[in-house]
Amino acid sequence: MAEMEKLLDGLVNLDGALGAALVDARNGMLLHGVGSAGLDIEIAAAAITDVLRANMKMLKLMATGDEVEDILISLSKQYHILRPVKAVDGVFVYAILDRRNGNLALARRKVTDVEEAIVIL
Repeated sequence: MAEMEKLLDGLVNLDGALGAALVDARNGMLLHGVGSAGLDIEIAAAAITDVLRANMKMLKLMATGDEVEDILISLSKQYHILRPVKAVDGVFVYAILDRRNGNLALARRKVTDVEEAIVIL
């Protein structure tokens, strides 16, 4: 868990980062998360899980053989980034970024770095 905290801290220490989490996509349960004051990362993670599941269901129905690499949601004040963890089925990395202060490209790169660092123990 200390290693996971270190990985997620790397995300939330980015300029404009509001929160980061590792989430179980099967039930929306927060496996590990860190967030700024005023943000309930547990509620956000549970709610955003439906977005990932809907995208995966759509891909399955379309039978394209494609897979979700990441999902970007652009809101008027925030970006939400979801990235399934390849090494752990049913788990995804989730980051929330303030649009005014955050660097979207850097945040996506860091989310990818976190995902790639997660391995089955």
